[in-house]
Amino acid sequence: MSGYPGRSYHGAGYNGGYAPPPQPQYAGQPQYPGQGYYPPAPPSPAPSYGYSSPGAYGYQQPPHPPHTASAQSYPPPQPPPPNNYPSPQMPNVNRNQYVHHLPPRPPQTPQHYGHGQFAFQYSQCTGRKKALLIGINYFNQRGQLRGCINDVRNMAAFLVTYAGYRMEDMVQLTDDANNRDLNIPTKENILRAMEWLVKDARPNDSLFFHYSGHGGQTKDLDGDEDDGYDEVIYPVDFRQNGHITDDEMHRIMVRPLQAGVRLTAIFDSCHSGTALDLPYMYSTQGILKEPNLAKEAGQGLLSAISAYSRGDLGGVANSVMGFFKKASNSEDAYARSLAIKASPADVVMFSGSKDDQTSADTTIASQATGAMSWAFITALKKNPQQSYVQLLNSIRDELQTKYAQKPQLSCSHPLDTNVLFVL
Repeated sequence: MSGYPGRSYHGAGYNGGYAPPPQPQYAGQPQYPGQGYYPPAPPSPAPSYGYSSPGAYGYQQPPHPPHTASAQSYPPPQPPPPNNYPSPQMPNVNRNQYVHHLPPRPPQTPQHYGHGQFAFQYSQCTGRKKALLIGINYFNQRGQLRGCINDVRNMAAFLVTYAGYRMEDMVQLTDDANNRDLNIPTKENILRAMEWLVKDARPNDSLFFHYSGHGGQTKDLDGDEDDGYDEVIYPVDFRQNGHITDDEMHRIMVRPLQAGVRLTAIFDSCHSGTALDLPYMYSTQGILKEPNLAKEAGQGLLSAISAYSRGDLGGVANSVMGFFKKASNSEDAYARSLAIKASPADVVMFSGSKDDQTSADTTIASQATGAMSWAFITALKKNPQQSYVQLLNSIRDELQTKYAQKPQLSCSHPLDTNVLFVL
């Protein structure tokens, strides 16, 4: 989420952006053991919404209902054939009319793809439910936000009221927390809470992750990003201890999950389109997206024409060769992402914007809020029984008249976007 309209908030080392400013020092503020800066409390306490944040992480794990499914192991998949699911009967994003029949529930049996070599399993979301909600306003720092803590409180209330979650099975990390140790969204606490979220997950469990705060990009070091940059989130102590990359979040929250476990992730932050590195991204028509090499080809051609008009024959060759190199790198990154980032689990992410966009921190109905968090909750309150592609369109419909950001839908496996979205 960007605190500056029309600007992005990047990590250090990202070309075209600016580094997050040094954190100011505050005399008399309490210090974390071994961590340094703690942001002061806001001038006035945020409304309690009728409950308080859970203390000491709530490490007591909720009991498991009986399960009959067993853990399964699958080899890493290869790039699948094109999505052969039927096109959904959906209008375009400018007029999202709901179909009158209830979308079918996800299949209960393992789903095979890649000529039967690979498989995944949808979660029925009938097992235990756990949630990790993170909201960071960055009090008294440059780029301070206003709505992120409200987003956490609103999301918690929504999950309890509409999705059957329990407050005692949630961890809420906010930088106004009374507990100055475990519930402050430092990098250490966020990583620990991510591990708590996925610990001992079993088939048909439903895990929920929500992040509202600043996001950015940094140079990709492992070759899995077709644009050359990893997406990152910024803990409250990012200046002392650094950001958290999409690779790290994927390693902690996606890779350990077995078949049939659901993780739903909502990222309300800038540059969050691929914030969990899920390899399958879908359009508002429910069609699998792939790298847009045609666009890159057009850019390369324009560069070549410009060089030719200047009589720069060397520039012509460089422009053409540069495109083919970039196209090859993009295809390689996409294939690599499919091969190492797919999962037999059921991981779904709605992000607030494309990787090259910002997400709005705004005011709606007199309350500071993140636009994506508000749109997700509002869309499901209006119609709880939606398919994945309907929900993506509904979220975009809520935002389209006021915001340029384009929420994205991605998944850890080939997704039938016509089935019912369940939590």
